[in-house]
Amino acid sequence: MTALTDRTDDRDRDREREGEHPRDRDRGGDPDSGRGPEGESEQGADGRPRWDDGFIARSRRAGTDDDPDTDGGADEALVRAVSGAGNDGGKSPAAPPLSPEGQALRTRLEALRQLVGLSRTRLDGKTLAEAGRVLDEYAARRGLSAQHTVVAIAGATGSGKSTLFNSLAGVQISETGLRRPTTAAPIACSWSDGAAGLLDRLEIPGRLRRRPRETSEAEALRGMVLVDLPDLDSAVGAHRDHVDRVLALVDAVVWVVDPEKYADAVLHERYLRPLAGHAEVTFVVLNQVDRLPGEAADLVLDDLRRLLDEDGIALGEHGEPGATVLGLSALTGEGLGELRELLGQFTQERGAATRRIAADVDQAAVRLRPLYVADGHSGPEIGEAARAEFEDRLAEAVGAYAAGLAAERAWRRNAGKACGTPWLRLWRWYEGKRAPRTLAGLAALAAIGGRHPGSGIVEAPVGEEVTARQRVEQAVRTVSDEAVNGLPDPWAQAVRETAVRGGERLPEALDELTATLGVPAGKPPRPAWWPAAVLTQAAMTLLQIFGGLWLVGQIAGVLEPRLLPPVLLMVAGIVGGPLVEWACSIAARGPARRYGQDAEQRLRQAAAGCGRARVLEPVAAELLRYREVREQYATVARLSTTRQ
Repeated sequence: MTALTDRTDDRDRDREREGEHPRDRDRGGDPDSGRGPEGESEQGADGRPRWDDGFIARSRRAGTDDDPDTDGGADEALVRAVSGAGNDGGKSPAAPPLSPEGQALRTRLEALRQLVGLSRTRLDGKTLAEAGRVLDEYAARRGLSAQHTVVAIAGATGSGKSTLFNSLAGVQISETGLRRPTTAAPIACSWSDGAAGLLDRLEIPGRLRRRPRETSEAEALRGMVLVDLPDLDSAVGAHRDHVDRVLALVDAVVWVVDPEKYADAVLHERYLRPLAGHAEVTFVVLNQVDRLPGEAADLVLDDLRRLLDEDGIALGEHGEPGATVLGLSALTGEGLGELRELLGQFTQERGAATRRIAADVDQAAVRLRPLYVADGHSGPEIGEAARAEFEDRLAEAVGAYAAGLAAERAWRRNAGKACGTPWLRLWRWYEGKRAPRTLAGLAALAAIGGRHPGSGIVEAPVGEEVTARQRVEQAVRTVSDEAVNGLPDPWAQAVRETAVRGGERLPEALDELTATLGVPAGKPPRPAWWPAAVLTQAAMTLLQIFGGLWLVGQIAGVLEPRLLPPVLLMVAGIVGGPLVEWACSIAARGPARRYGQDAEQRLRQAAAGCGRARVLEPVAAELLRYREVREQYATVARLSTTRQ
């Protein structure tokens, strides 16, 4: 019984030394809230909550006993000092000028913010979640103390991380022993004031915040906040959740391994390998080297470096940036001074937070690369050949060439009517009256495009309308395939959807253009020489009439018989009329061709303009957005100044 009492007293003294009063655990209450086991607030005589949680409570009671008139100001200052809060409440003072590394990081983060904004409507939220988390963590860390460096100690069960934590602090803070798991929640030790905001961010309660022993060695670590984490391979899921949550927020990590489990698959596959890009803020410590005889420690360290190299972690050797690897014994103190010196130098540089965020940005950029970069693609654009092919397909769909031929035939037909002989025009008028009532006339109407006389409207057969729609859809698919050639899948899908949306009403719009700008209605314009040709043709007709009347008068005996002159006049009129008509048809070929080409070009340009407005311009805008996003990603993916 005496031995049991002595062990109980020893544990009570250890708990008091760690800042926890033995009665708190016995009562089962929360010393941080001042509540008892039943959840009721314990209050003093003045009605205020009574502090009864170890060092804070004992110091308050001691001050009250020495000076009964002591007000709450001294107690409040004591609480702030022990909790690590300075006069700023854990917030950083006026930020010093940014280093080149910090300026480069700010540029990359601004590019990442614009990248997320431009991509929000094109990519799903899960894809951009990592980038958003990096931006949020940067904003949160920037608002906290830049004079402190938060370093987490992580390791597997039995690696001795809590022993190392206590050795660096110079005081028994984290409980050690054979019982597993020993550390159930993160415990923090701050070497200077002003870290309360950082610890609040890590969700470490005040009862788990400690201060190291004041020694000359502790001064070298001023500004460091050390966090002892639970076992990363703990059987308790809540412990592993603590590890994952804190590791995502700290500035640097000290990984503690032992000679037996330094090659553990959980450590390498779940933590070290995914965090390979964070080598500059990583320390890998081989603990318990005192258990290795002779040169075995060097052999294990070499094998550990080999494993880290296979994990993709750059090693900080020969002055190059990278992870620091060393061996020590937290129990005997061997190598502990070297680690303390390295941590002190690392803390005084005050660049760990910047490097950590830069590594997070690098990691996010690697994960986002397949969404923004396609290997072998020089740049998104619609080539001139693809544009020309698209416009040709639309012109073919609206029948621009056929409309031009129809306009040319109409011009030549009008010229023939104006410059032809009256007898031929009379015959054509008769054929025109008779043609619609015959199968040949219907075929002739179908050959010229189904235009109803005087209506100016072309009614295409149903089969031709379906074919035209298919041609339009094929043109849209072809140009979209050309535009997305080599694009990343999400952006290629966005470009295709844009093209499809634009092409949905394109066939109807082209039909309206065809009805409006197809074969021009009415008579084509006449050239300047037409009046002369008409007068000449009229003169030839008059010659025929005059010669015929003269000849009839001679036959009737009214006129003097002179057969040759009237015959010559009639022959001149009969031959001259067709010659004038033939000459006019030859002269009309050029203007008719130009008239047809103008009609074809007008319809082609209208169809091309409609296609550009509905398909090409939206696709080009989507490609321009991708180009802007690609430029922002290039800025994000740029390595930090230190790594360059």
